[in-house]
Amino acid sequence: MKDNFLIDPYEEELKEDKRRRKEMEKMKQHWERHDVSPYLKFKHDFDTQPGSRYFTCTKFKDDGLYFRQPWVFRVEQEIEKLVTKVDEQSKTIEKMRKQIQIQTEEIAKLNFSMAATSITNVT
Repeated sequence: MKDNFLIDPYEEELKEDKRRRKEMEKMKQHWERHDVSPYLKFKHDFDTQPGSRYFTCTKFKDDGLYFRQPWVFRVEQEIEKLVTKVDEQSKTIEKMRKQIQIQTEEIAKLNFSMAATSITNVT
């Protein structure tokens, strides 16, 4: 029978850390294994675009006969919204740049006029 001695807290902490690391390593291996993107084994056997990692139809025609997943429509809508936001933001950035340029020119004029008035006041 094993004697019931007190275990050093540092040693207990090391064991717990080791157990956590093993657990994390198992989880990492699991996610890496399931997160692999599908590669085609024989690219010449499929009717795909050259260099494509995923299957795509090269004879696609937008005739309404191809089924599209519902989430694709949502993604397209989201992309359109983001594109419009980016366009709006770029326009506001250009307006702000113009305003900054105008204000810096005004500041330069004011500084010049202040310098000119200070010179005339000195004499």
